[in-house]
Amino acid sequence: MSDRWHKVSASPTAPEASGPPAPMVAEELFREAEPAAPPNLDERLRQAYYWIVNRAVISPYYDLEFSSGAPLAFALGDAGAELTLPSEASFSSNVLLPLLTLAVGGKCLLIGGPGRGKTTVAVIMGVLAGSSADEVRRGVQQGQPQLSISDLVGIPLPRDLVNASRLSEIGIAWRDWLTRPVKIVDEYNRIPTKTQSALLTMVAEGYVESHDQMHRTNPDGGVESWFFTANDDSGGGTFPVIQALRDRMDVTVPAAGFNSRFFDELVARIEAGEKPEEHVPVELVFTRDEQRRMRDEIRAVPMPHGVRRRLEFFFSHFEFVQHGGRRFEYRTKDTVTTSGGRVGEVIDANSGADLEVDLGAQTINGLSVRSLQTLIVYAKAIAWFRGRDEVGLEDVAAVLPFALRGKLLPNLQHTRFDHGAERELATDVLSWLGDLFAVSCREFDALGLTANDPVGQLLAELADGLDGLSAVDASRRITAVETQIRRVASAGKLYGRDFDDLTALKYLHQRYTAYLRWAERAG
Repeated sequence: MSDRWHKVSASPTAPEASGPPAPMVAEELFREAEPAAPPNLDERLRQAYYWIVNRAVISPYYDLEFSSGAPLAFALGDAGAELTLPSEASFSSNVLLPLLTLAVGGKCLLIGGPGRGKTTVAVIMGVLAGSSADEVRRGVQQGQPQLSISDLVGIPLPRDLVNASRLSEIGIAWRDWLTRPVKIVDEYNRIPTKTQSALLTMVAEGYVESHDQMHRTNPDGGVESWFFTANDDSGGGTFPVIQALRDRMDVTVPAAGFNSRFFDELVARIEAGEKPEEHVPVELVFTRDEQRRMRDEIRAVPMPHGVRRRLEFFFSHFEFVQHGGRRFEYRTKDTVTTSGGRVGEVIDANSGADLEVDLGAQTINGLSVRSLQTLIVYAKAIAWFRGRDEVGLEDVAAVLPFALRGKLLPNLQHTRFDHGAERELATDVLSWLGDLFAVSCREFDALGLTANDPVGQLLAELADGLDGLSAVDASRRITAVETQIRRVASAGKLYGRDFDDLTALKYLHQRYTAYLRWAERAG
């Protein structure tokens, strides 16, 4: 019965096109066969993925879709449902995103109702990182209202408490789970607020403190990944999740429901008393060095300029809000939020833009630098996983909803969420985020920004340096900056993309003005 667990794909999971075989010479007939080289790390990670979805976790849900051209689509029912059949290899997000988290050393929040396999997926990640199933399960931290900091990190040695004359002399019996490569916190929204603060220090800074003693959670500098589970991602629970800890979640992944067509598999597991985490094939386990190499390979995947520009344009929509402040630079959603205002009300009062087409009006906040960095890392990770040489727009579109869920929040006062099929997006946040990016890309094309990016050209001129620039050329560039500002001002309507361009143009103006003063004095 156990043999069924140990079947690993022998053929390449992402075969590359190859030319005709080279002609064989006579010497090769008598040469000893060389041992087969182990598969590349990306191939092994794909083998691990397919083993999990085909053997361990029953997940026939392929929501991370990739297609060359438009996929085949079927309209179903009379409520606007549609089933699409992608033309390229597609994946289950509730398995692939945790697997990529293991590869990059990230932090993954798994959400869903009880019994949907969230903890099982996290435990399998711990086994893939080199621990036994029993060790991983013993290290799972169960969130509950009485969980104290000592329960989480360890206790001071009683002898030292009695004999020590200062805190630095007290030794701490640290918990073993703190230094495991995969750390799992179950139902983190049931942990008391004070204990959450200690957990935040571990997650954010990589160490924990107790009685003036410090303990590193990743002492050997390896790849450290965190997995949290919760029944929802709204921040509620026995204790509200502190915002700083919620913001540290790199990706938020909903658990999939059970498909009744696979009921026979459940019966077989009950009869055999089997748990998938106890049957992970040894060839799928990654050593600490392999995990480091995997992370380094992912970071090295290039992101081409065309993809960067579309991401820049997407990010530019969300920070600006008209009437957010008096000074132009302060007209941001963060200004409203930090002063105790309501962003939705300020957006409703905006008469300087078309709210129906303004993507920024659909959100109540902008994006943090941490969110942008997370998106870059996971876009590189999924491109690497798919065997691509560089990040494609489809890679960004696939991971963006999971990286920005809980980070970019919908403005439910916007008229989009009031009528028709659009009401579904108020609860289906992943689809809403994916739609935001798709609309942004269409707007990018409509504005012709691929071929025409005057602000980008002005920034590129400055990036070449100021050494040897004459006062006359500096004056010419200042004039070009002012001309571009006038062009934006003449449009009448003002949007988030204009806010970022205008602040960048002011930055250029300041750089050139300071340089011109210096050049005139030097001359």
